[in-house]
Amino acid sequence: MNRSEQLLTCRPEIPSAKFHDTMSLDERFQNTTLRPVIKFQNDLLIEVFKNYANKHKGIFYDFSIEKQLDYIENAIQKDIKFRNALKGIIIGQFTVDEYHYYITNSSALNKRMMNIVKERLISNIQLFETQLA
Repeated sequence: MNRSEQLLTCRPEIPSAKFHDTMSLDERFQNTTLRPVIKFQNDLLIEVFKNYANKHKGIFYDFSIEKQLDYIENAIQKDIKFRNALKGIIIGQFTVDEYHYYITNSSALNKRMMNIVKERLISNIQLFETQLA
């Protein structure tokens, strides 16, 4: 079994992902590649964010829920090093063919990718309570 086959077999199924003839190639890529990879990497993404918050003096944990949501969004949108680390965690799970598609439209796909990561972190926000090291 080659690398691509191994990667594809370990990805989770996403029953809610819809496919139809009129969807764009980017939307199809989002549902066939980005969502499963991000779901597969969920635990790692959570730990990476905890580490990020702790390295920034743990102020995240003192914020209200609303401010925590803003903090997550700002970290993903404005901290280029953090954003690039997240992208690497996801792109490293692409097959070679998926990577070739990704580089044809990386800007739009990065937007989709970061939105999914943001939603995943937000939906797991209860896991970030008082995680000071």
